[in-house]
Amino acid sequence: MVMGMIFAGMLGISILASLQSGTGLSAAVAQGAQAGLQLALSIGGSLCLWSGVGKLMEAVGLSDALARLFRPLLERIFPSSRKDDALRQALSGNIAANLLGLGNAATPLGIQAARRLAAGSEGIANGELCRLIVLNTASIQLLPTNVAAVRAAAGAASPFDILPAVWVTSLLSAGLGVAMAAVLERVCRRA
Repeated sequence: MVMGMIFAGMLGISILASLQSGTGLSAAVAQGAQAGLQLALSIGGSLCLWSGVGKLMEAVGLSDALARLFRPLLERIFPSSRKDDALRQALSGNIAANLLGLGNAATPLGIQAARRLAAGSEGIANGELCRLIVLNTASIQLLPTNVAAVRAAAGAASPFDILPAVWVTSLLSAGLGVAMAAVLERVCRRA
């Protein structure tokens, strides 16, 4: 309810500002709607593409290879992946996509992993699910391809010159996030 009131207030202020400045409100609304639709279509298309790539990875056995490669790390962070091969495959694909900076590729696999982690939890997030959300949000990136593509489109002479900063910040944010999730999990168990 509070968010609805905030949104209504922002909308009212925007209309008043538009009327006072004499700018065309209808043109701005049409332009914003067009931009929103283009964004939704591009994101939807990208999600469909990467969902298909994920299915293709499963069909050719790449998901199994990634799951074997990431197994020691996954079993340490997500103990339930020891018993669930499909969960381990979704987690490993998600981590691999995030390492390559392909957030849109990571999303379908992350959703699949989150559903498997949340099964039987009756709507209450467990520690493993919280760790997955933290790792997806922080997403350690070795090669930030999406950011480099945006920088190249904006005219950056060297789009990948941000690599050291990306490595340090993503490692620190993911490490701190996982540590805080562990601390909060322990605190909630005691309460």
